[in-house]
Amino acid sequence: MTDQAAMHGMTRWLLPLLAVCLVALLGVLVVSGQWPELRSKVAFAPKGLVTIAPADAQRVEIRSDSGSVVLLRKDGEWTIDGVDGAVSSELKSHLETALQLVTVSEPAREISAAELTAASFAAFGLDPPTTVAVIEAANGSTTSVNLGALNPASTSHYVRIAGRPKVYLMPRHFGEEWRVTLDMARRLRGTTGPDAANRGKSLLLPVSMAQVWALEIVFAGKLTRFERDAAGNWFRHLGQHNHAAGNLVHVADPEQARTIDAALRAFDAAAVETRIGPADPSQLARYGLNLPSLIVLVFARDASAPLARLEFGASADSLDRYARLAPNGAVVTVAEFEMRRLTELLRAVGAGS
Repeated sequence: MTDQAAMHGMTRWLLPLLAVCLVALLGVLVVSGQWPELRSKVAFAPKGLVTIAPADAQRVEIRSDSGSVVLLRKDGEWTIDGVDGAVSSELKSHLETALQLVTVSEPAREISAAELTAASFAAFGLDPPTTVAVIEAANGSTTSVNLGALNPASTSHYVRIAGRPKVYLMPRHFGEEWRVTLDMARRLRGTTGPDAANRGKSLLLPVSMAQVWALEIVFAGKLTRFERDAAGNWFRHLGQHNHAAGNLVHVADPEQARTIDAALRAFDAAAVETRIGPADPSQLARYGLNLPSLIVLVFARDASAPLARLEFGASADSLDRYARLAPNGAVVTVAEFEMRRLTELLRAVGAGS
């Protein structure tokens, strides 16, 4: 009886204590969203092509046949070598995504040295490479990532790390991020470089149309989507554009492709006329940007999130219109014909209101 009484007393004492512990654990889970000390017990092991942590990268040089650019990390911000001020948030995001991908992306296939010949590198677009990214860490170590051609199925890039006797097959978006980063950086640098006089005060779009594989225009309550086919030709996409089966092949109509390409090539060179400055949400109505007249979203290949969202607002005068890169871009004015060019494109392809 004495043992039973002792056990009963211990149970009465343990139950409230366990309840308190469970409540405390629940509170930790609610606040942190994870089990206590879980991150310290599970080590992160990079499975990508390089071991340089993205936060350790201090200098990145990207080269292609269209030019090169050097980006430097200073005081936690990325800058373009030779250009004052930090890069735009869009460029920073793509650069850091590209650095993250080389750290965490696993190859779909590794082609060993035994399978390679001297001619293999040319066949894979690696002699010379189409794009080279040289990543320098804080400790001075460097890694060169050489991007080659797409595989026959156009789903992956051939990639080589300088000094390694292997070729890797990496997902297509792996290479696209580096190309978008280079394009954005060269576009920003070009507005202050020796060719600035020929490019206007600055370019309206942060990325060139060469990197855009889908474009959506919202006008008069309707959304019109343009895409490129496998050959890179433009077409107007009708109906649902997320094809789960992945086996639907689009082929652009040659005449329509020329019409779309001509309009978008001209829009690629759209320049800012004047800069009004930052505008908080309470000021957008005065520029007609609380309810934009026309919205343009541009997408990179394989991307669901837009590279940029451009909004056109009210007329500033008879020749200019307010615009901004949403959500945080400064309000600017652009020539009225830039928006008209897009509405005329919609009418030309039968999508006008």
